[in-house]
Amino acid sequence: MNAVHTTREIHQQPSVWSEMLDDFVKQQEKFRGFLTGIYDKHDHIRIIFSGAGTSAFIGDTLAPALNKQNKQNLSFESVATTDVVSNPHEYLQKGMPTILVSFARSGNSPESVATVTLAEEIIDDLYQVVISCNPEGELAKNIEGDERSLLVLTPERANDKSLAMTSSYSSMIFLAYALFATGEYTEDLAREVVSSGEKLVETIGDDIDQVLSFDFNRVAYLGSGLLAQLSHEAALKMLELTDGQVVPIYESSLGFRHGPKSILTDRSLVVLFMSQDEYTRKYDLDILRELSKAETGMKIAVLTDKKTDEIADLADWTIGVNQGDTPIHNDFYLSLLYVIFAQGLALKKSISLGITPDNPSPDGAINRVVEGVTIYDYK
Repeated sequence: MNAVHTTREIHQQPSVWSEMLDDFVKQQEKFRGFLTGIYDKHDHIRIIFSGAGTSAFIGDTLAPALNKQNKQNLSFESVATTDVVSNPHEYLQKGMPTILVSFARSGNSPESVATVTLAEEIIDDLYQVVISCNPEGELAKNIEGDERSLLVLTPERANDKSLAMTSSYSSMIFLAYALFATGEYTEDLAREVVSSGEKLVETIGDDIDQVLSFDFNRVAYLGSGLLAQLSHEAALKMLELTDGQVVPIYESSLGFRHGPKSILTDRSLVVLFMSQDEYTRKYDLDILRELSKAETGMKIAVLTDKKTDEIADLADWTIGVNQGDTPIHNDFYLSLLYVIFAQGLALKKSISLGITPDNPSPDGAINRVVEGVTIYDYK
């Protein structure tokens, strides 16, 4: 079915994470020493997460989690390279010490390379962290021998061969969290998430098959906080792998009422990423209660840490992603498990539509590394 690469790359993720954590532990003293040296040198530092497409959504999801726990002289922001390249004067500040963190599967996207060039031209105190799956990419090669730059690589297997980014996405975001998080990151908790993921990939296909018994042609991904940002990546996977035949949208749980809710028809699926934050969860439950009363014929799937009767009474499908004994209270860690469902749902929906997931766009409308971009000189 031409789904070999995509299937393997979704299924292998917990194994790749485990290998990645092993590598990280060996190098964390060097990594943290590099960052601490910068933190100690400046009164305030701006950390910009940047990438294009899925690589941009890594930063969107990370920034809220890291700003929440930050107690240092740092501010975390996410700005897509596609925004920087077209509007550098709006996003790059000459006098602000900045760490530009570039996320890249291949490291060859023209906007990513151009963003680095612009940052080097505009920002006086610029440091770089390149988090990539490809040691031979242009981004990695550009910083060789640069003492103000750091290259952090995922395991080789994370360099997805499929068009859609799956294990590359989750590996880079997991790695960045380990690198920049403070008190909320511990190796023990990270290992528990890996263990839960190893069990999840063996069972999640059955849950997905149940959801696919409903013939939807629209899907709305909802969440709150960083999970609202995760919904953007989930929607893109569905759009890419179904070649646009399924119309996906993404929105926050509260924002869904403000217009996007009009997408719902009798062939719509709503996927809700439930927060474990006690306060935030109230808003997720409110939209779930409201949608459960709708008479449109649409269906609801809820992703949560553990199944509860309250959610099961309201949703058509309740999927508990935590296969371990210890509850996961950190929404970032839950997002790593939630995204496996979103990837698998898009994969299986693609196959059900007769599309080839490894190359869902045979006419070349989209490519593994973007093509057709002209970069203009900036003065």
